[in-house]
Amino acid sequence: MVTVSRKANRLANEKSPYLLQHAHNPVEWFAWGEEAFEKARRDDLPIFLSVGYSTCHWCHVMERESFENEEIAELLNRHFVSIKVDREELPDLDRLYMHYLHSTSGQGGWPMSVWLTPDRKPFYGGTYFPPQDRYGIAGFTTVLLSLARLWMSDREKIMNAAEGFVYMVEEATRSESSDLPADDQPQRQCFEWLASTFDPLFGGFGGAPKFPRPVLLNFLFNEAYHSGNKRALDMALKTLVKMAEGGIHDHLGIEGKGGGGFARYSTDARWQVPHFEKMLYDNAQLALSYLEAFQCSGDAFYKTVARDIFNYVLCDMTSPEGGFYSAEDADSLEDESATIKKEGAFYLWRAGELHEHLADEQPEAMFSFTYGIKAKGNAENDPHGEFIGKNILMQQASVEETAERFGKTAADVVAALDVAREKLFTARAGRLRPFLDDKILTSWNGLMVSALAKGYRVLHDDLYLVAAKKAVAFILDKLYSTQQGRLLRRYRDGHAAIPGMAEDYVFFVQALLDLYEASLEVEYLQWVLDLTDLQNTLFYDSSQGGYFSTAFDDNTVPLRLKENDDGAEPSANAVSALNLLRLGAITGREEFTIKAEQTIACFGSTLRESSHALPQMLVALNFASKRKSRVILSGELHHPEMARLRAVVDERYLPGNVMIHASRELAALVEFSETLQSGAASPQASLCLDHHCLLPVEDPEKLAALLDSHCGSAIGQAG
Repeated sequence: MVTVSRKANRLANEKSPYLLQHAHNPVEWFAWGEEAFEKARRDDLPIFLSVGYSTCHWCHVMERESFENEEIAELLNRHFVSIKVDREELPDLDRLYMHYLHSTSGQGGWPMSVWLTPDRKPFYGGTYFPPQDRYGIAGFTTVLLSLARLWMSDREKIMNAAEGFVYMVEEATRSESSDLPADDQPQRQCFEWLASTFDPLFGGFGGAPKFPRPVLLNFLFNEAYHSGNKRALDMALKTLVKMAEGGIHDHLGIEGKGGGGFARYSTDARWQVPHFEKMLYDNAQLALSYLEAFQCSGDAFYKTVARDIFNYVLCDMTSPEGGFYSAEDADSLEDESATIKKEGAFYLWRAGELHEHLADEQPEAMFSFTYGIKAKGNAENDPHGEFIGKNILMQQASVEETAERFGKTAADVVAALDVAREKLFTARAGRLRPFLDDKILTSWNGLMVSALAKGYRVLHDDLYLVAAKKAVAFILDKLYSTQQGRLLRRYRDGHAAIPGMAEDYVFFVQALLDLYEASLEVEYLQWVLDLTDLQNTLFYDSSQGGYFSTAFDDNTVPLRLKENDDGAEPSANAVSALNLLRLGAITGREEFTIKAEQTIACFGSTLRESSHALPQMLVALNFASKRKSRVILSGELHHPEMARLRAVVDERYLPGNVMIHASRELAALVEFSETLQSGAASPQASLCLDHHCLLPVEDPEKLAALLDSHCGSAIGQAG
């Protein structure tokens, strides 16, 4: 019998929304920490580790089926020490034990369920377990009883398995540095792998489920720029178009009101049926991808989608203090009388609902034609039968096709669709919203600041620069501990905690670099220098190169990993290498370039053998090995002519370029201060290529000609 305990457990004292969701389970949960480890040692009990996050659909299912079940809770409480971890708060732990799961079962995902020895070494794991045996799959109850018996009867087998994993990880972490690849073979190998898995009909890579993977798009734009590979550009552009047309994109974004943005992934190959959760890190990276697509193609479609993402984040995901929230759930209640949340309830439409809200017959018909609405629902690839009779908005016809179908002009169709979207947005606003995970993470905020800084440069919208500055001010005020002199990872409900990990430093340093180039205010560059020094102290492997995920003095993690693979987010090591290369180009200080090259070389063997796993590191490799450029601006920063010079740079996709503004403050930080002419009578720009500078120019058209001649893409610059 399943009942819900009303008595609070230890998790009631936590700040993580995910942990708080489990604060009234009958399971005697612990948070990750010494209290749990001590109990496991004292009582000689194995640890059951459950890892998930607040917007995880199957995490909710397993909680409802198992963790709220009194009988299962009694088994857990008697035979195990149960620990609940929010993967977004402790990503280092998540990666470590996910690595175990992948290596032992070839699968992974959340909820992640792993059993550990009291000294935190894993010996068995899985993901979601049904409460009882089902369809030939062992149920959670069966697994718990089996492992409890094994712990008592064959401890040696368990300990040997645990030690074997530790040895394997330690060996994998011992990377052997090598020289940087002398040719472009790793880049070609990565492109060929992507080309072999590319979906020519719907874009993206591989089949269902299909994830956005902005790091792959970033590599493809970079590869097209450096090699002239037009197919690389076409693959990236097609993927972004099909994603924007698909159900993974929320088509009810209304400027200044909210909505829009992208869901986590698509359960099918057409991008039609999404997993409806929305993550900050996905939307931040996708905004960058659409901005780069606009720079590379000149097609305004891409900048429109980028604006849609920014509108979503600024309206729906921004705290009053300026930090950005983490995620919105996939599940919500259909109405006040419902007791169980359903996937996509907030976003789905029955044909009758659309008819009710779109009273005018022709606009309804045009909207239904454009977005593929069917009387019996259009979610034909619904994997779990949850969306029967409902419609997912997906652009199935272009404005021109709809205009031809109804004998209207394109302008008439656009106006009708805008009115329809506004009405449906208003109707949807009356529904019960999905749960908002309102914790603020330094790393993900860094990704969003980078996107906004680029948005300001490319789209010339002051709103984006203001938002980026406000978020950075928030992080420096709330998530930088002046007492410890360190970044913290998470802020929520007035409380900042958890020592920052490598990704927090790396993504925030990248954000500060991007904000410096957007604002040209030296204070951001000074923070970059200070935090880079701190990052090197805490995470750098001085013996073999590269950065560990956790600090040298973090004793809560049994093993320090050195991540290099790109996943939903780029690896900390790849972004570190890029940060250092950019910092070396900005300041002229060779030590940054050397450390960047050492970081890339640390993963040289993987770059040669499996480069498709490291697309962001290939971008760093291109920066290190190809021609670099620096645009030095001088003169009054806020002069209208300066804005025209800056726009020439900003509208172009120039992945090997940095931009600085000559000033006395900057001269104190760089090693080429003799070339900085901060007192120019009128705004001017100097283009420097590797180690020499061309004569300064004042005319934006001349600067454009220089950039196109010396830094233009091998396939032409579309800006």
